[in-house]
This record gives sequence, C-alpha cells and structure tokens, in this order.
Amino acid sequence: MSEEKRSEIYVDGDACPVREEVFRVAFRLDVAVHVVSNGSRGIRLPDHPLIRRVLVAEGADAADDWIAEHITARDVCVTADIPLASRCLEKGARAIAPRGEPWTSNNIGTALAGREIGNYLRETGAMTRGPSPMAGGGKSRFASALDTMVQAALRGPEPQRASTRNIWDEI
Repeated sequence: MSEEKRSEIYVDGDACPVREEVFRVAFRLDVAVHVVSNGSRGIRLPDHPLIRRVLVAEGADAADDWIAEHITARDVCVTADIPLASRCLEKGARAIAPRGEPWTSNNIGTALAGREIGNYLRETGAMTRGPSPMAGGGKSRFASALDTMVQAALRGPEPQRASTRNIWDEI
C-alpha cells in the first residue's frame, strides 16, 4: 500500500519577509519547506533536514515556474506574487501572502485585476508607491494564519466544490 505524499511548504524566497516564521511553523508541524530563489540575494537558511534550498536560473518567472511545476493539492505556497498564487490555486494547492491573507478562489480574481490596474497606473506615472511596510504584529498574524493553513493541508486537499445549479431545472 503506497503512502500519501505529506504536505509541504513552498516559499517564493528572494523577497520573502517571513521566512523565519515559516521555519518555526514547519518545525512545529514537521513539514518540509522548499525555499525557491534565483540566488541573487544571499539568503541564509537553517541547516535542518526539513529545509531545502532550490536555486533556479535567473529570470523573471523561474522561481514561480519551478513552484507551479512541483506544488500539489496537499501543499501550501507562501508568496506575495499574485499570478503565482493563482497558478497554485489552479493546482488545488493553498496559498498565503506574507501579510497572512490567504489567497482563495474568492479573492484571486480581484487581486489579479487590481494588479493589472496598478501596473497601468505605474506605466502612466500616476502611481509609483509600493506596498506599505508590515505593521507591528504582522509577522505573528502571518505565523498564526500559516499554521492554520498547513494544519488544514495536512488533513487533506480541499474537496472540489460541486455546482449546486441543476441545468434541468432551467429547461
């Protein structure tokens, strides 16, 4: 009898401000972590069997592509990258932003649209400001939300929601 794959955490690593919190949750729940980056920043990782550094080629989406290729429905991705979060959700995985907000099928479309509007405004010079710094307590809120999400992932993938609409009622 084959054993099911255990949940893992994938971290979009180069600009992740909550790596230490990810490691604490992973150690507590005994979950492997893949920190994926292109190596352009000297990221220090703990020497621990649950932590795996994945170096990818330089390129705008190389880390995203690696994560999207390897993540499964039992896994969790930590990313501020909205398109990557969307790709993870499409594979049935869970995704969470470094501020602790879960990416879901209910909010990802709005987030993608907002991203496009922001890109347009930056291109026209109307907006140049980035996200505000994480406020006090933000890292602990993230750790709590990640802990909850990983525990849910360990229980198994979320079931696909069946449509409650009956097309025969409309005929």
